[in-house]
Amino acid sequence: MNTENSSNQKVINEIKKSLLEQKNKIMSDLKDVSRKDSHDADNRSAQFPEYGDKPDENAQEISDFSTTIVTQKVLEKSLEDITKALERIEKGTYGICKYCHKPINEKRLQARPMAGACINCKTKLQENE
Repeated sequence: MNTENSSNQKVINEIKKSLLEQKNKIMSDLKDVSRKDSHDADNRSAQFPEYGDKPDENAQEISDFSTTIVTQKVLEKSLEDITKALERIEKGTYGICKYCHKPINEKRLQARPMAGACINCKTKLQENE
């Protein structure tokens, strides 16, 4: 095994460890803001707070529920991105741009471990939005 491959594998192993830690944290955070949906075993729904029946309590419930929904969606998207990155690591395709199939810069992967695209392709995609 050459030194470059062993160095790359070390970086990937560190990233994998970090991704697994982030995944566990997000799953814990999701449990705090949502509950299992009894109608769909694979989904969670945001918890609706119950503060009371007064108008100001009802307004606070709606405000907090709206915030919880946004938080839940952000956490779910992050969890999805982490899961995809872990799948790429297992398949041996991690660190390869899904658009141009060239290696993604190691600094980009360390800054954004869930990245599936190189800077050039990501920039082009954002310019077209």
